[in-house]
Amino acid sequence: MSKVLILSIPSHGHMNPILGLATELAHRGEEITFFSSEEFKTTIEEIGAEFKCYQEDLNLFQTKKDAPSTDQTTKKSSGGLIGALLQPEKFIDVLLNQIKGLKFDYIIFSAAYPYASTIASILQIPAISSFAVFATLKELMPKTNGPDGAVNKPKGMMGITPETVEEFKIVRQRLIEKYKVEINEDIFNLLFNKGNLNIIYTSEYFIPNPENYDESYIFVGPPIYNKKYEVDFPFEKLKGKKVIYISLGTVFSNYSAELNHMFFQSFTDPDTVVVMAAYQVDLSKYEVPDNFIIREYVPQLEILKHTTVAITHAGMNSIGDLLYNNIPFVSIPLGADQFYLANRAQELGATIVLDINNLNTDLLKSSVAKVLTDPSYLKNIHKISESFVRAGGYKKAVDEIFKLKSPQ
Repeated sequence: MSKVLILSIPSHGHMNPILGLATELAHRGEEITFFSSEEFKTTIEEIGAEFKCYQEDLNLFQTKKDAPSTDQTTKKSSGGLIGALLQPEKFIDVLLNQIKGLKFDYIIFSAAYPYASTIASILQIPAISSFAVFATLKELMPKTNGPDGAVNKPKGMMGITPETVEEFKIVRQRLIEKYKVEINEDIFNLLFNKGNLNIIYTSEYFIPNPENYDESYIFVGPPIYNKKYEVDFPFEKLKGKKVIYISLGTVFSNYSAELNHMFFQSFTDPDTVVVMAAYQVDLSKYEVPDNFIIREYVPQLEILKHTTVAITHAGMNSIGDLLYNNIPFVSIPLGADQFYLANRAQELGATIVLDINNLNTDLLKSSVAKVLTDPSYLKNIHKISESFVRAGGYKKAVDEIFKLKSPQ
């Protein structure tokens, strides 16, 4: 039995894949100390891990009140993300103090956790990175590449301005001198922290550019595991009905009031049940059709057992669940890596991608009808799903972790 330190960004998109990994590790007898926010305390403790709460705010990325930008990047003020990148000691030192006197055999972290690889170097233990976003910077912004193939990051990308980059140079040198560790000179790489082993939650078939990934990366398929749901849901209302499942995730779910209204206008057939996940969305001003079941949180994998067709924002967890479970779907990406994921699924013939800025009820309804009636979509979804199954899942991930911690 080994002692494992886990550092996860405390958001559903980052937590979901790491929770599945921790579940498999606990099942294999590993002793886990898991850092996150209070929101996930019960879930973490239920898998048998020791929960520790961050003393510093790690809700670094976009909240539901922020709108996705037109250049498909995430904006953030000088707090949160920028504060973490330019004032890293308040995260690093506080964390080191919280684990003072504890010894760990290896560390697992969200790839986007600022300075995660630095913390691993300070602790001098093997590192495993969990990529909730598998695309590289080059893939996320293919149109910004220079003639030499280098990525020319747009000004202000993720709130990182030229001024931020200059300030980071000073911060980086200070950290090198203080902790006696190497730190990548490119600030953007701090959001794609590599480990000795890097876990990608998709298949090689779904990756368009495998040459961007070296031998340290493994592809294990989507984060599918037996989740415990503490949600009361009227599944009896789904029996014998066509079920449309709509989910825009937890980050951009409140982005467009007009989009929610469009859903209500488009799907009023009484023989159809529409299950809609509306995380922290105020729908009080709308007249909601009687055939809609709306919840702030739904047991997604259980809902998919009854789903006929879905509408998704194409976040990594959601698109993985839909493809794995062979559900026809329409994609409406709203921000971050969702454009990349949706477009890749469309390239493989598995979905129709709609533009939020050029959408109407007729286009929405016809797109849903097309993915349901054109057999090519389901055929191509089956191909992806089969590649996910062959990828090996969490069993493969943990097998590789054990190889890393105990090399032959």
